[in-house]
Amino acid sequence: MEKPGGGGVNQARIRQGPSRGYVLVITGAGISAESGIPTFRGDDGYWTIGSVNYRPEELGTLRKFQEVPWDIWRWYLHRRQVCEKAMPNPAHHRLVEWESRWGERFHLVTQNVDGLHRQAGQRNLFESHGNLQMMRCSQHCLPRTWPIPSSAKVGCGDLELKTLLACPNCGAAARPHLLWFDESYNEEHYRWSSAQNIARKAGLVVTIGTSGVATLPSRLSSLAKSCGAVLVDINPEQNPLSRQAQASGGAHLACGAGEGLERLEKILQG
Repeated sequence: MEKPGGGGVNQARIRQGPSRGYVLVITGAGISAESGIPTFRGDDGYWTIGSVNYRPEELGTLRKFQEVPWDIWRWYLHRRQVCEKAMPNPAHHRLVEWESRWGERFHLVTQNVDGLHRQAGQRNLFESHGNLQMMRCSQHCLPRTWPIPSSAKVGCGDLELKTLLACPNCGAAARPHLLWFDESYNEEHYRWSSAQNIARKAGLVVTIGTSGVATLPSRLSSLAKSCGAVLVDINPEQNPLSRQAQASGGAHLACGAGEGLERLEKILQG
């Protein structure tokens, strides 16, 4: 385990974490990358509408959906098709084992929308940015979500998409069940208040494959640390979360998700 200045890691403090409160795991794109899913922020992130190339930050907004809903839907249907080819990797399965070990004291919050945690069998799961397989009414007439039809494909025409991707209650256009860049976390769709409550009661927080730049991992980790939790960050690169983990008496494991969880498992087993 790497720690600036050559200081040792308090493994005993990490092992005590689960006995002092909840075990909270927060995952980002790094864990899905090991299943072959691109981040969509590189070349895969571009999407052309007309003759203009757009970045995810421009496409993934409520404003853009209101302007060109079916073009935005095609981008998300493309992303869904890419994710459907991926399978959960050993890191996903390790976290399912942790849930079996700690039961209701284990919770996982993911920024990923690929559904791989759910596919692996995770139950105590907060999909804080939504799920690419689901949609909901754009006019908020129904609180629930429902699966996107498998027949909805990138090559469908606008009229066909309007039929397939409509609210069954009011007939308005459905929208992807995703948190867009110009929207905020909420409890109704993304369990934000529940995630914060878990963080306040956590004894051990493990962040995996996220840089800490996004609001969610940074805020939850800071909240947990202020309440006495020990933090462990698994990420090949040093980042704000790894420095926060070291400051809590935890550790930064400078490696990928699968290797990092294996190393952490050895610490927890003593």
